[in-house]
Amino acid sequence: MHDSIYQHGDDLVITQRTPVSDSVVELTLQRGNGGRLPDWAPGAHIDLILPSGRVRQYSLCGDRWQAHQYRVAVQRDPRGSGGSQEIHDQLRVGDRVRFGGPRNNFRLAPATEYRFIAGGIGITPLLPMIQQAEHLNILWRLLYLGRDQRRMAYRQLASRYSNQVTVHTSGHGHRASVKQWLGTPDPHTLVYACGPEHLLDALPDECAVLPPSQLRLERFSSPLADVPVSRESFDIVLSRSGRRITAKSSDSVVNVLSDAGIDVITSCSRGVCGTCEVGVIEGRVDHRDALLDDDERSRNDCMFPCVSRSLSDSLVLDL
Repeated sequence: MHDSIYQHGDDLVITQRTPVSDSVVELTLQRGNGGRLPDWAPGAHIDLILPSGRVRQYSLCGDRWQAHQYRVAVQRDPRGSGGSQEIHDQLRVGDRVRFGGPRNNFRLAPATEYRFIAGGIGITPLLPMIQQAEHLNILWRLLYLGRDQRRMAYRQLASRYSNQVTVHTSGHGHRASVKQWLGTPDPHTLVYACGPEHLLDALPDECAVLPPSQLRLERFSSPLADVPVSRESFDIVLSRSGRRITAKSSDSVVNVLSDAGIDVITSCSRGVCGTCEVGVIEGRVDHRDALLDDDERSRNDCMFPCVSRSLSDSLVLDL
């Protein structure tokens, strides 16, 4: 983590802590002086820098028009690396955390109708989208999937919007048919989905009636994370100074740049948050992030150097 980006009084105070399911706690966060927070739009997330130094990304799930507070929901993950457990077990009302962002890699684009698919805690980025669709009087429907209703933090949506929300639990072994729920949507419909990898990996087939551009996914991790990256050494060329630095076989581009005294702001180190995006002027990128779609990768004009490397002998970056 590049701590320096968070050393400018970007503290938030936990003003409310609400359990919203057996495994999810919702935090309301404000500046200590009650000041206005940076604006955001549906799909955005912030970094929380926990007292331990861990940095975690959480989708903003509150009301974007409440300019003085953020709201996030955190699911306890006993198999995780400790961030969610620290929040659940140690953070209380009045405690402070630092933050970065907001950033948005999952923007709500104009459409005549929206279909939302949420798996478990993947509901959080979709909540402001639903609110936005309601404000704009745009048709929407939600398929909300989970193993057990007790773990589904916002299951009350089904009673509030009974004609628009379908809740399905798989606890009894019956899986939902996304294809059947989707039907044949209007050609200007956009589908937004967030949830576990097995759900998102299945959606291109389940939503085969849609062109790929109408299916927008928000992932918690990169599907390419376990695929070996290129291990050949290559040169990084900084276009503004002409400086040339060699990246050896196992170094990440971010680490190579950092060792050379060049700071690129990073956060997740997993290619999911978008913090470290840099422009690419020349060279072929070995993309390993979970952010770019096929068209964006084929343009080859940006990369996320916390995970991605080079397929060519050199990579000219806009740095």
